[in-house]
Amino acid sequence: QVQLVESGGGLVQAGGSLRLTCAASGRTFTMGWFRQAPGKEREFVAALNYGGGDTRYADSVKGRFTISRDNAKNTVYLQMNSLKPDDTAVYYCAASHSLTPLYGGLDYPYWGQGTQVTVSS
Repeated sequence: QVQLVESGGGLVQAGGSLRLTCAASGRTFTMGWFRQAPGKEREFVAALNYGGGDTRYADSVKGRFTISRDNAKNTVYLQMNSLKPDDTAVYYCAASHSLTPLYGGLDYPYWGQGTQVTVSS
């Protein structure tokens, strides 16, 4: 069983930065970040494989967000720069035993509780 705990959310002005952290207990391979805004469906944000060399991003965050991991600490990060009001959402960390990054939420059996990110204009 894998447990995930996110942290690092908060309120930031447009153009600002935040770094989200997801601490995992148990062995994980692919790790991903998803988000869900009020009234919208959950959407893929970013994912990377165990080695960190294979990363995937949603078009809406490419060039602004960076996903990374520290396997010694069993932790994955999401560095978010140039934040926009449209980035406002609850951000969820997810884990999979897949060896390659995945885009679909159904491919991730393990989820954190979420952390709120609010970007003011």
